[in-house]
Amino acid sequence: MMKRRQINRAILAAGCAAALPLRAQEPYPNKPVRVLVPSTAGGGIDLLARMFAQRLSEQMGQQFIVDNVGGAGGTIASGALARAAPDGYTLIFQATTAAVNAASLTKLPFDPVNALTPISMAAEFPLVMVVNPDVPAKDIKEFIALLRANPAKYSYGSAGVGTGTHLAAEWFKLMAKVHILHIPYKGTGSVMPDLISGQVHMLFDGVPPQSGHIKLGRVRPLAVTSKKRSNALPHVPTMAEVLPGYELPFWTGIFAPPNTPAPIVDKLAGEIRKATVSPQLATKLQEFGAEGHPMTPAEFASFWKQQVGLYRKIVKGANIKLEEG
Repeated sequence: MMKRRQINRAILAAGCAAALPLRAQEPYPNKPVRVLVPSTAGGGIDLLARMFAQRLSEQMGQQFIVDNVGGAGGTIASGALARAAPDGYTLIFQATTAAVNAASLTKLPFDPVNALTPISMAAEFPLVMVVNPDVPAKDIKEFIALLRANPAKYSYGSAGVGTGTHLAAEWFKLMAKVHILHIPYKGTGSVMPDLISGQVHMLFDGVPPQSGHIKLGRVRPLAVTSKKRSNALPHVPTMAEVLPGYELPFWTGIFAPPNTPAPIVDKLAGEIRKATVSPQLATKLQEFGAEGHPMTPAEFASFWKQQVGLYRKIVKGANIKLEEG
């Protein structure tokens, strides 16, 4: 009898011990989540990151805290994510530049492709090609013809070597088979005085910062880089309408460290989808000139690989030499 009681107690104790870890596991998230942003505060990526962080905080009942970690073209923030614990409490709000870095930088102390676990795209908006109003071309077809007839006569500005604005122009050059001189600046804002005065002739930039200049007639829009026309510029054709296959939107997305558990990744993806369709965030994105574009982790992983491959093609085709971060 005594032996049977001892056996029963042992079984009960073992059952309780097995149940303890399950009870100790609180639902994710149970503490604040750090969201790295690979740029300084106040820029477009930072503003979008804060929109999503605020909405996720409201939905999930924990703070999503934006942490600006700029420098080295975004590779400092990416390196910090690669070293972070894969527990869902450190994320990164990345953009197109991450694909450029992954496609072209080979000497980083981490793998820029596999250091990011795709969760979901957040939002995207097209870039728009604008020219000085004195450029004698009223549409993209005329501009291509003008460049072919006058090789090396015209120039374009960009936010710097290896940026999305630079590679969008180089992709245009490759597909249109034209030559136009590249003049890199420290940002597209620095390009504008020279573009408006006619010192440079063309620029690729986001639709939001160019909308005001377009309305005032300071620049002329010729094409947008998205698959479909922009709601903000419905009368401006897509580049693909003239150059089939050209598609290069500016996108943002949220990634986790390598080996983050699938349940956490899936939960975050679901919350991001919920955020993008909420009236609160959808209205803010529309005012910003962007559009929410949630994806499943599998869809975003496929898109991520496609983007890295595309930028590798552009970098190689244009023979662009980038400095290591």
